[in-house]
Amino acid sequence: MGWDDAFANRLVERDLTIGVIGLGYVGLPTALGFHDVGFRVRGVDVSQRVIDSLSAGENPGDDPNHDDLIPQSQNHRWQISINSEDFVSQCDVVVVTVPTPVTKQRLPDLSFVLAAGKAVFSSISPNSGTIVVLESTVYPGVTREIWPPLIEQAGLVEGVDVHLAYCPERFVPGDEEHGVRQVPRVVGASSEGVGKDLRDLYATLTSGGVTFVGGIEIAEAAKVVENVQRDLNIALVNELSRIFPSMGIDVEEVLDAAATKWNFHRYRPGVGVGGHCIPVDPYYLIKKAKDAGAPVDLITSAREVNSSMPANVALDVAEILKNSEIEISGSNALLLGWSYKPGIGDPRETPAEPLAQALVGMGCNVQAFDPLVDELLFPKNLANLVRNQSEIQPFDIAILVTAHDEVIGLDWEKLSDIANHPIIYDGRRVLDVSSLKSLGWLVYLLGAPI
Repeated sequence: MGWDDAFANRLVERDLTIGVIGLGYVGLPTALGFHDVGFRVRGVDVSQRVIDSLSAGENPGDDPNHDDLIPQSQNHRWQISINSEDFVSQCDVVVVTVPTPVTKQRLPDLSFVLAAGKAVFSSISPNSGTIVVLESTVYPGVTREIWPPLIEQAGLVEGVDVHLAYCPERFVPGDEEHGVRQVPRVVGASSEGVGKDLRDLYATLTSGGVTFVGGIEIAEAAKVVENVQRDLNIALVNELSRIFPSMGIDVEEVLDAAATKWNFHRYRPGVGVGGHCIPVDPYYLIKKAKDAGAPVDLITSAREVNSSMPANVALDVAEILKNSEIEISGSNALLLGWSYKPGIGDPRETPAEPLAQALVGMGCNVQAFDPLVDELLFPKNLANLVRNQSEIQPFDIAILVTAHDEVIGLDWEKLSDIANHPIIYDGRRVLDVSSLKSLGWLVYLLGAPI
């Protein structure tokens, strides 16, 4: 059991048991991937709904790529439970894939990592050599800060009874080309031997290659920096989308022109940044940097720019309605899309919610069309959720927030018949403007002069 001199041979023979704690958007594809390449998998989740769905051979998540991969029954290679103590003692490697959100004050919330650590370490046997890998996004140093005290409390010795490692997830939910089986990975570990064997283990999971980078902190920092960089790049174009229209210039035309240079990286502005990574991870680095007394002005400013986009869009909407001699107070807005990205129903950190809040604060009534979003996670006290085009009520302005195929493919002619005023604000710059105008729509574009 666990890591020893025979680990590499058992890896080749697929004679290892892999535990996955947390079967959400990261854990489930990870568990399915390890199962697919021949390992024994033990999956744990605190949600009874998730366990019940998996027990029935059904996909509990919103990524359709998993629909045909769920084992139809439990067997010696695939077992799931709501209790980690049922399985941890059987595992050679335990992979922890729990949420790492932020609080309302935008501070790191490590409660899930702590809870998972307590459950895992209390179930590990002495001398087992179990490898415990954290995949959740954290700031540099978290793994070594919060887990060793739990190991000691469990009466275990790190480096003997348990080995710590970090391998951040990188894949994109709903993206078949950048899934858990395709993306490159990095591994940091408490020892070189553990790290290299984990590198070989993860190499069975992905065709993208795996690099052992040394210490755990290097891998932790690499993950958060990846998302901070994207936040910075997006913040730049979002800020440009506010600057250029004030000069009578369309930001997309500027970016297209700049992109003719070979080393220009093309990003697109939008209603806002959503999801479980980019709007969250920078706050982990911001907190750690402030604690260390290090400057973090640029990263903080980028977060402020991207967080302000929904409110800026609401101001655009107010100006558009005013120009059309429509009072925003008492007007009706239709948000097209609610989840944070196209093709999935995940609403975490979606910019649609603060946009709706801003509009409601101006006296606007809001309905949202999204056939994919999970109704249980929709704030019904803020807006009305519409799942079918036939259910859409009359509106004064439509705002494209999420570029679902179902949104882009709406029957725009019929939609214009429903509208009190056929006005559309494209917050993602994805619509066929000429076609819409031919149907009588008045089209406004994010980043273009109003």
